Amino acid sequence: MVWLKRVLLLLLVLATIIVGGGLLLPDRAHVERSIVINVPQSQVFTMVNGFERFNEWSPWAKLDPNTRYEFKGPSHGVGAFMSWTSDDPGVGSGSQEIIESTPPTLVRVKLLFEGQDGAVSFHRLEPLETGTQVTWGFDAEFGNDLIGRWFGFLMFDAMLGADYETGLNNLKTVLEQAASAPAPAPAQEAAPAPSESPADPAAQVTG
Repeated sequence: MVWLKRVLLLLLVLATIIVGGGLLLPDRAHVERSIVINVPQSQVFTMVNGFERFNEWSPWAKLDPNTRYEFKGPSHGVGAFMSWTSDDPGVGSGSQEIIESTPPTLVRVKLLFEGQDGAVSFHRLEPLETGTQVTWGFDAEFGNDLIGRWFGFLMFDAMLGADYETGLNNLKTVLEQAASAPAPAPAQEAAPAPSESPADPAAQVTG
């Protein structure tokens, strides 16, 4: 029975660490990443102020091509809404809705994940001489969820930060490629068809 007592003691120690340590950890988590995109601030704002083109640069869009999407509300600004449903546990189901839109500097989004508490993400845009500094951030509160506190402390920045870096690089590529693409040539007007001149009366043969 000595081994059983040791196992129980070990479990007690682990429980004490999880509970006691969890109470000492922050009850919220913050993650953010930044990048410089060489296009004007207004162009970046237009892209992040809605969800119609979100999957062009989203770090999660390619994880499950069979993900189902639904869009509601206005196409841009406060009230723009996008939900997704996936059978892939790495994607899951959830929704995001723009709750603050301050042109051309800030967009805040309410995030809801199935089976989890809500969170807020944001895009903050700062103009530079060479373009725009874009910061993508995330804030979550865990309250008395001790497991959530441990998860936020140990894994949030590494996991979500890597996704945000990928997304920002995708956004940079999409916007800068569009900015460097040659402008389409203006459409040429078709030349008018030559008009038929009336027959020369002198050439007509009378009968």
